Amino acid sequence: MNTRLLSTTASHGSTADDRPIERFREAIASTGLVPPEHIEADGRLHRFHVAGDKPGSRNGWYVLHLDRHTAGAFGTWKLWGTHTWSSDQTTISAAQQRRFARLVEAARAKEQAERQDEQAARAVEAQQQWELGSDPDRLHPYLVAKAVRAHALRQHGVALLVPLVDEHLRLWNVQRIFPDGSKLFHRGRAGGLFCPIGRLEQPGQLLICEGWATGSTLHDSAGHAVLCAMSAHNLVVVARAARATWPDAELTICADNDWGTPGNPGVTAATSAAKTVGARLAIPEFPDGTTGTDFNDLARILSERRAA
Repeated sequence: MNTRLLSTTASHGSTADDRPIERFREAIASTGLVPPEHIEADGRLHRFHVAGDKPGSRNGWYVLHLDRHTAGAFGTWKLWGTHTWSSDQTTISAAQQRRFARLVEAARAKEQAERQDEQAARAVEAQQQWELGSDPDRLHPYLVAKAVRAHALRQHGVALLVPLVDEHLRLWNVQRIFPDGSKLFHRGRAGGLFCPIGRLEQPGQLLICEGWATGSTLHDSAGHAVLCAMSAHNLVVVARAARATWPDAELTICADNDWGTPGNPGVTAATSAAKTVGARLAIPEFPDGTTGTDFNDLARILSERRAA
């Protein structure tokens, strides 16, 4: 367990009973975490919400016990490493470190099991939602606006349903696209999922992009199978899964060119994904005087110019 020993000074006005707890709270705050309002000093591991994480999530954790040698530890699931704290600024003993490590691993395993159960339940709901869908209206406003075909999408009410699967093509989630272009994911798993377009049986070429409309455009123009990762940060995870699942396919990461956004997150994420899995990189370049970010935008711009 990677640990870092922290120490704090006593707060003025604290009683003998609450002083160690307040000092432990100060130690948590000194690392940039917002400590929970109430801290239990019972030697058990407790989880708490980390500011900036999803509402309802509890990715922070702490354990504190009060005895002859008051000590504690804390951290977050998202960041490796454990911060340890001692009331008398002495080094945490090896026995205490082992105890903290056991508590952390047991809690992490429980949290992972709870998350897997939650994701499985949400996957059942997504499957039920998918089964309610039917063939989409070819004149759905979103399809018309993007000038794309529906491919394997379904429609429920006014919303298009985009299936999100893993590398085994198991459905885990569904994205709904409304006539005005707004999008909403079903609650549940999102990381590592993609919407496939085209045949995935031993593909020679495999394109990976962000949004579904971009993927539809790429498939229709190039004829290759496409995996729509749905977001920039998910590109590298999907790329790794694609490399492992279709090792003989030539992968190309098709970036969104967010040229108007500082740091160009689309190109940055796509470049990182391409380097990670040894894939090719394709970036849309736009004619002067036009605006756009992805290959769907580029296709529509070029189509409008040809029609003019």
